[in-house]
Amino acid sequence: MTDPAPSLDRRTVLEALAGAGAMSIAGCSALEPESDDPTTVIDGETARELAVQYAPTLYFDTYEKWFPTDPRSYEVERDGETVVDGFEAFDGYTRRFKESETPPEPTVFFNVVQYEASPLAVVQYWQYGAFDQFTTNFHWHDWEVLHVFVDTETDTPQLYVASSHSRKIPNNEFLDPDREMVPRVLSELGSHSSALSVNDVPDRFQRFPIGDTFADITNSAIESIEDIEEIPVAYGLPRDEGSALPYLVPELDGEPIYEHERLPSVERSDLVDESLTIRSLDALTSPPEELPERSTGLVFEHVDRGREDADVEYELVPSSELEHIRGFTGPQLSFEFDVPQFAEDAVAGHITTTGLPWEQPRYDNPAADITEPNHRVALADRYDAIGEAAPVHTVVARVTEAVSDEEAPDGEGVTTEQSSTEAFALVESDPEAIPTFSGYVVAQDIPEGEHRLTVNGAGLTPHSEAVSVNDEAGATVAGVDGEIPLVARENATKLEIDAEGTDADLTGIAVEDDFGGRLYDAPVSGRDAVYVHRGGAYTTEVRDSDDALGAFRVNPGEESSVRIDRPRTGKASLATFLANISEETAEELSELMDDVGDDDDDTGGGSVNAIGGLAQALSSVGETARRAAERAENGNRGAADRNIDSVISLLEQVEARLEDARGSLPDDIARAVELRLEQARRRSEQAKAEEKL
Repeated sequence: MTDPAPSLDRRTVLEALAGAGAMSIAGCSALEPESDDPTTVIDGETARELAVQYAPTLYFDTYEKWFPTDPRSYEVERDGETVVDGFEAFDGYTRRFKESETPPEPTVFFNVVQYEASPLAVVQYWQYGAFDQFTTNFHWHDWEVLHVFVDTETDTPQLYVASSHSRKIPNNEFLDPDREMVPRVLSELGSHSSALSVNDVPDRFQRFPIGDTFADITNSAIESIEDIEEIPVAYGLPRDEGSALPYLVPELDGEPIYEHERLPSVERSDLVDESLTIRSLDALTSPPEELPERSTGLVFEHVDRGREDADVEYELVPSSELEHIRGFTGPQLSFEFDVPQFAEDAVAGHITTTGLPWEQPRYDNPAADITEPNHRVALADRYDAIGEAAPVHTVVARVTEAVSDEEAPDGEGVTTEQSSTEAFALVESDPEAIPTFSGYVVAQDIPEGEHRLTVNGAGLTPHSEAVSVNDEAGATVAGVDGEIPLVARENATKLEIDAEGTDADLTGIAVEDDFGGRLYDAPVSGRDAVYVHRGGAYTTEVRDSDDALGAFRVNPGEESSVRIDRPRTGKASLATFLANISEETAEELSELMDDVGDDDDDTGGGSVNAIGGLAQALSSVGETARRAAERAENGNRGAADRNIDSVISLLEQVEARLEDARGSLPDDIARAVELRLEQARRRSEQAKAEEKL
């Protein structure tokens, strides 16, 4: 067992993604690279020799149900064409597996092409699975591919590219592998996404260099091709890295798929194990705990290699023998993905289907599947046949969970921490949901323009925000400083903003917690909603098209929903906020005085006096701020500004009173008052500078 890998450093990743040149951003697809030279198919004995030489060893999860097989066993004739039927494949494969107690017809298909007038050839290893069951997607049939780029003159491998979930997620890639090492592929449970293993522990994925070993991928987030020691941004193998992934149960016509009449051989036990499975994302009130980590099950090896420790030996078959198949069919399966909207949560279906590998661009041009620009740059430097990388468009963020802050008074502050499970993201201009890895969303191939990013997770409330992708930015960093906190459903309050009836043309909304700081900041149009942890104390800020600000105090408590109706911007709004936060804090201090009591000794009396003086100073701020709001609403700018000047002076007195009372206050209360005082000072300066009344 290797040492646990270090966690990804958010600041390092986001600074690298946001600040690096467009050519150097890890995991970001080259949208339209320079054209590559055509390829020629290599067949016959030469192709087989290359395929056998680099035939990978395949490692599967102990819970895996669907192994590489031959789809021709499930062909049917339909409307004069040969297709592979989803029901026939799923049920037939399951039945044969049970009868033989070993994976039926273990097969890997190969395709070998060579770039014209170049020594660069590519051996492709295509694996077909009868079904795919994952967290963000499930479908009939599944195709995964490993590309091995080889220099035929020197007989040296140049690059491994192992397919991830989709073109939206960075592939797992390794530049300049050891020529003596057989490629090793670690297949993700259910989804069969392919990770690489090139290290001393063959059945484990290693994202970071540890000790004398190197990482299993050379994807990088920095400019230099040689310097790859920072943060390799690629999908990897989350469960092998200690990340929890809950799986979903596919449904068809509103019922679990294993109950369908056309799947008589399929039972619940023929899907991913129940210990890893939930029925839907909203079936839980909090993220699931104690999900099993990955462990290795069956190991597949090519039959000619003759390894004694292999559990299953597979055949190599040219993929050209499949090219008569015109489709892989099956009805649409259902998948629920909450998209937060103003009045209610919409449920959208986002499921992909399997196409024909031989009709995909990467079949003829494997370089089209390189998702790390630095790897394309490296090959382009070595071979004229490979075009240079292009600028990239990607959206990146770290997904965390908002929880109660132990250093805050009860119900008055939150913080964020790494979520116990991976989440799922959807760029709503694209119909494919993608999983996070190590808590990160990295969505690539995002077209220039306006989009909406939604993040969801098991037992968590969804988050949605607008993102703008343009050619100038190497990466679009979503969230607040790249962080998107989700909230467990059991702790969530829906904060709604309803701008109907107000004269303000709202363009943005931000939410800050006293202890957790700014948690949400995104463009808004008209009405919006965001989920917050009910254990926090929040300042909601709105901005309008004139850059005027408004602020509102929100203490959700046990409320399931809080609505801010017709939020205003301008001096009156900010002054009202100052009054509310000051009066709120003064009231809490007054309640604290009752608990302290007026003891007979000097210590008790001194505490009460100190806390009372602080509460009185805050009450004075509240009264003066409320007069400022009234005068601003009446159009008396001069009087409103004079009152705000008085508020600023009074806040200085509050600061002095806080120092006097600090020794008498519990640490959490003192810190809460201090943080609210900082908020009040900032909002008072904004109120003074605000032109709009």
